[in-house]
Amino acid sequence: MKEEEKISAGILFCPLVEELKALKLKTHNLNVDYNATYEDEVEKREAILAEMVGELGEGSFIQGPVYFHYGKHTKIGKNFFGNFNLTIQDDAAVTIGDNCNFGPGTTIVTPIHPLLPHERREMLDADGQRRHLCYAKPVTVGNDCWFGANVTVCPGVTIGDNCVIGAGSVVTHDIPANSFAAGVPCRVVRPITEADSMKYKPEILADNQVIPAE
Repeated sequence: MKEEEKISAGILFCPLVEELKALKLKTHNLNVDYNATYEDEVEKREAILAEMVGELGEGSFIQGPVYFHYGKHTKIGKNFFGNFNLTIQDDAAVTIGDNCNFGPGTTIVTPIHPLLPHERREMLDADGQRRHLCYAKPVTVGNDCWFGANVTVCPGVTIGDNCVIGAGSVVTHDIPANSFAAGVPCRVVRPITEADSMKYKPEILADNQVIPAE
């Protein structure tokens, strides 16, 4: 089994083998290319993202700077907005739905390292070779999610549709759909309901209007 296949299988793999180092080097260099562009160099940015990210839906925009680890393991839906300093360490798969908005400093991580220091330094692989080994768990974010600034999503987490995650949260467990969640560790504060509509905040709504949900 190849090391990339081990990642998908959720078992220990060696991130230092040449096949994985080559994938990461390509993406890291593309990060640098993207981060060196101007915001209005639209075609250039789109070309870099097309080469760097596994999937990126129509109408999506990434402010930059951005930091993908593999890139190819990330799939992003339509109308995504990623603010400054988006970091996605996608050893395992990262899947983000449609119409998501991520505030500045959002970080998604998938790799996990052994807790015991001597195991973290090295273990024996199937061939008896001493290697640095880790494993990874996928992250899934549903549709229509909004993350405040500096949210960190940890390995193995699934966040349901229509969630709002408060600024500075560290999400260590799954968050059910239609939830406002916040904190360290992140916990559900309350459900998001029709009572949260801007139509009930006329002092903020001013002379604007709410479009009825489809």
